[in-house]
Amino acid sequence: MADSAQQTGRQGASQTELDELVASSDVGGRAPARPVALLIAGVALLWSLFQLWFASPIPFAVGFGVFNDTEARSIHLAFALFLAFTAFPAVRSPFQLVLGVGVPLLLTALFMIGAKPGESVWWAPLIGLGVAAAVLAGSPRERVEPWEWALTLISAAAALYLYIFYREISDRVGAPITQDMIVGVAGLMLLLEATRRALGPALMIVATVFLVYTFLGPYMPQIISHKGNSLSEVVNHQWITTQGVFGIALGVSTSFVFLFVLFGALLDKAGAGNYFIQVAFSLMGHMRGGPAKAAVVSSAMTGLISGSSIANVVTTGTFTIPLMKRVGFSAEKAGAVEVASSVNGQIMPPVMGAAAFLMVEYVGIPYFDVVKHAFVPAVISYIALVYIVHLEAMKAGMKGLPRAYEPGPLLQRLMGIVVAIIAICALSFAVYYGMGWLRPAFPDTAGYIVFGLLTAVYVALLWVASREAPLRMEDPNAPVTSLPLPGPTARAGFHFILPVVVLVWALMVDRLSPGLSAFWAACFMIFILLTQRPLLALMRGEGRLAQAVRQGVVDLLDGLITGARNMIGIGIATAAAGIIVGAVSQTGVGSALADVVAVLSGGNLMAILALTAVLSLILGMGLPTTANYIVVSALLAPVIVTLGQQNGLIVPLIAVHLFVFYFGIMADVTPPVGLASFAAAAVSGGDPIRTGVIAFFYSLRTAALPFLFIFNTDLLLIDVGWAQGIFVFVTATLAMLLFAAATQGWFLTRNRIYEAAALLLVAFTLFRPGYWMDMISPPFTEREPGAIVEAAAATPPGEALRLRVNGLDQFGDPISFVALLEMPADAAGETDGAARLEQAGVFVMERDGRTIIDDVAFDSPAQAAGLDWDQEVVRVLQPVWQPSKYLMYVPALGLLALVVLTQRRRAEAAEARGAAATA
Repeated sequence: MADSAQQTGRQGASQTELDELVASSDVGGRAPARPVALLIAGVALLWSLFQLWFASPIPFAVGFGVFNDTEARSIHLAFALFLAFTAFPAVRSPFQLVLGVGVPLLLTALFMIGAKPGESVWWAPLIGLGVAAAVLAGSPRERVEPWEWALTLISAAAALYLYIFYREISDRVGAPITQDMIVGVAGLMLLLEATRRALGPALMIVATVFLVYTFLGPYMPQIISHKGNSLSEVVNHQWITTQGVFGIALGVSTSFVFLFVLFGALLDKAGAGNYFIQVAFSLMGHMRGGPAKAAVVSSAMTGLISGSSIANVVTTGTFTIPLMKRVGFSAEKAGAVEVASSVNGQIMPPVMGAAAFLMVEYVGIPYFDVVKHAFVPAVISYIALVYIVHLEAMKAGMKGLPRAYEPGPLLQRLMGIVVAIIAICALSFAVYYGMGWLRPAFPDTAGYIVFGLLTAVYVALLWVASREAPLRMEDPNAPVTSLPLPGPTARAGFHFILPVVVLVWALMVDRLSPGLSAFWAACFMIFILLTQRPLLALMRGEGRLAQAVRQGVVDLLDGLITGARNMIGIGIATAAAGIIVGAVSQTGVGSALADVVAVLSGGNLMAILALTAVLSLILGMGLPTTANYIVVSALLAPVIVTLGQQNGLIVPLIAVHLFVFYFGIMADVTPPVGLASFAAAAVSGGDPIRTGVIAFFYSLRTAALPFLFIFNTDLLLIDVGWAQGIFVFVTATLAMLLFAAATQGWFLTRNRIYEAAALLLVAFTLFRPGYWMDMISPPFTEREPGAIVEAAAATPPGEALRLRVNGLDQFGDPISFVALLEMPADAAGETDGAARLEQAGVFVMERDGRTIIDDVAFDSPAQAAGLDWDQEVVRVLQPVWQPSKYLMYVPALGLLALVVLTQRRRAEAAEARGAAATA
């Protein structure tokens, strides 16, 4: 990096400072003496090797080293805690110091309050005071003090306790002994301290608040009060069983997330990160605001392999932000573009900042479905961000960077794109059907044949890369005379795409588990790292083969160590978030939170969603993506499900989880916390608060999408075929571009207020045409409750009656909700309404002028809808024929044409005036 890039102040932070920023937030900011540094690296390497062993089929083949899920989680957390205390020094700011000392003392008091009568907990103050004293004693960046080694070893031992005493603990589940309680108390205190070091104060505070709530339930306000839990109950729930710290979240981190993070680290170490940036820059740098568009695209590609928005900002931003400033973007706008695109990387399948794998467990659907449902909103959001950058460039009259070549005619370029798409499709079909033939033909050796073919393709692509000059990161502060050629730039790294193809193939086509898919992809990356440099040296005739082999081994070890260090924060975050999940399941605070939202919203659906969005934003502040999703999904997803059903909004669970997830990650953008905004400001030299505000406005499209797909699940490709899916994608993309134009104040020229309003109206109609059609032709007709049998007879097979039902919940409290009772498709020939209801699993009777559910069949559509005996049906909505909702596109597109016409005339008039003034 040139000297100009090393200057601080308004020119941005130095590269060293940026590396420290990433280290302090992701891999650990300590710089100890060489022996300790080697120990940390060695433990990180062992962690990566353990995770590869655990994911591989080798232990099952040799019958040795097989770990069950609980044992693996225990070892996983032990590694994370060991590295958290050794790699992350304790921050010495006054607020952090107060937290580090105060939380152990507060927990000590709680644990003593929570002890049962006659239960001796004299050891609790010793643990609390010991942790507080260690924090108070200090934690220098240059070395690991003896008391920190004590915290390191005790925390790792507490995590390993479940592995070492697995059989003994399984014999006394629910009845912890004193030894269990000592280990659990020490483990919880040290986990929270490790959380403070590795992730900052936010998650530590939230987890501590939930522990306080668990113990002091009887003293809470009535609407959220509960009976309270004793120390033995909390320790058993949070540490000794898999309900809390060692729950699903840590299990996903152990089984899936580590391998994907490791895969990303290995891919980046091989040079793929730089390759993605260079390709995006060569393809888009010539456009208006080209460097900013390249920043968006490269961040999207980097987001595929990165689980951290901050690392994404710094990795791509050191190159793209100075270039954006060179073509006319202010420091704040350049930083905001990078923030918006990097944070968007967290919603981009297949990794989604590791949240995709958690959704598999929490929503209970296959991984393929999670990716399918999340794909369209993420891609639309990125396309809209490229368009926002284009609008900003239009406003400022920016030009692109000069090309190194003259492009051919437009028709020729379009034909080239079409030919390339056809070639890729043909190759994809050939590979798909070839694999379909190969496996049955060679059942025992197919795996070896596939690896041989893959190796041949890899060597061929390396040969192509060897004909091109090696890719090097250019100095973004140096004068830019021309852009790199797209063809040579792309050819120099085609082999980096192969491991991604292997990963996607294993996930999407072979439908292997995410863990096994990432294992094979990581294995292929290990093969590439070991062979890439020697083969390129041979093909280029450079000699120095031994040096190339040695450098390949160094790259591999560095990648394995970096992957593990990148996982420290995620491992700690999933464990600490497990405390919150455990508290929710132990106290029932989820239903209490639903009551709070219900009171505040007054039962209004939009108010419920808006409140939930704001709460997700608040809870997500300062949390990494993984912990963010765990917290908002545990607390707020049930709120939407419960209150939505009570108020007539019944949506698939994946839509609810994506809703809270989108707003949770918006906290990385939004001031005053906005960690990604602060990272971008450190690179650009701009004001972090202004950067965050601008990034928030750029991210309005991401905030609008969740409200839209909650009401129009077609955007999530739920029950949508291929043809309709393409139609939905095209119309939704157009709608999002119009929304961006309206909110940015510029379409073909500067918007007038009524034009912006018209664009918003058109965008809303394209997104949700059913809103207007329901007003014109309601999809339901209301029937009296007593006419439910006649309504069932008139309902087409496969469609659902909407029933408003009054009854009692599981706690015996009155409840009112809407149930969708689907009429079985095999009832097509049945005209008797009572018989059709019986096929749906529900029997009704009249009692004192009321329609009562007399019985519900087990495992029937009625039971799935939430119906139960002795409930009262108070409203029946029967589906009726309705014209296609897409007819509403006709007036919407007519209004859009009118806006285009008026703006084009105004733009042409302004251009003519400008030409006359110049003449």
